[in-house]
Amino acid sequence: MFTGLIQDIGQVERVISGEMTDLWIRTSLGAASFALGESIAVDGACLTVVERAGDSFRVQAAPETLRRTTLDAVRPGDRVNLERALALGDRLGGHLVSGHVDQVSQVLETHPEGGSWVMVFGLPAALAPYFIEKGSVAIDGISLTVNSVGADRFAVQLIPETQERTTLRAKQVGARVNLEADPIGKYVARLFLLQRGQGPVPGGSGLTEAAVRAAGFGTP
Repeated sequence: MFTGLIQDIGQVERVISGEMTDLWIRTSLGAASFALGESIAVDGACLTVVERAGDSFRVQAAPETLRRTTLDAVRPGDRVNLERALALGDRLGGHLVSGHVDQVSQVLETHPEGGSWVMVFGLPAALAPYFIEKGSVAIDGISLTVNSVGADRFAVQLIPETQERTTLRAKQVGARVNLEADPIGKYVARLFLLQRGQGPVPGGSGLTEAAVRAAGFGTP
């Protein structure tokens, strides 16, 4: 489990293809202290540390990970957002992020607004029910607030701190990004589907579409 607060921008040193794709990544987080088997989010994808050497560590990406994330195109020299797994008792400064990427999206528009940087992304139809205005989303592992939601797109704003401490500001129109919807939205949508398609949830409180929409969830 993660928070979506990026701790370091790492640099990919080596990509070794095979049945599993190995990534060697250099970081300032103190790779020598990483425990073998611990989880680390790389551009929002939860991976496992399998080796350490100096300031670098190695993770392995399975074929399913490559199919579902942007890691299929990562190359030596690329910069990636890193976050170590949340420790029990840590402050939850962002939102709960699982590191399980839902889908890959693209940057549609970018422009400045005051000191912030506005970015508009495509919203896959399968994820649309989980997005609400002022809700949360993880983009390349970064916890962000959804400023607006349209039929096929959504927008966020990057404050200067986020621009400086993550890779997102450098993404150009057409660039691919990893999306993870807020897990709370997923559970609400699941309950609604059970209510509508399979009858009332056993022991449930009689969840209705009107109640869900009144709480701010669901598509516009």
